[in-house]
Amino acid sequence: MTEEHRAAAEGVDSVLAALADPTRRQLLDLLSAQGEATATTLAEQLPVSRQAVVKHLAALDAAGLVTGGRVGREVRYAVRPAALNATARWMTALATDWDRRLAAVKRVAEAAEREAGPPQG
Repeated sequence: MTEEHRAAAEGVDSVLAALADPTRRQLLDLLSAQGEATATTLAEQLPVSRQAVVKHLAALDAAGLVTGGRVGREVRYAVRPAALNATARWMTALATDWDRRLAAVKRVAEAAEREAGPPQG
């Protein structure tokens, strides 16, 4: 595996690990809808504490899914779509590969059925 592929795989792994948590997915949904928000604003919309939101945002940031920027005394978070896009491309390539494999199995099964002829009964 090349260094580039290894780095891409690690990025996908960290994105999938971050997205495994339903609260983090909710945070991404909220940020996508609002554009940007503070941890306090986000916590007001979720059944978790502000401290828990900050920890979840840190995990999303580490996975490259959000970014936080200071505006005065506040830190405003926003979605960074690049990591999601890379993961979506990986999933699409995986699905395409499986579709190709399943089509090959179908062709083999249909050829075997034709060779066997009509059912005897």
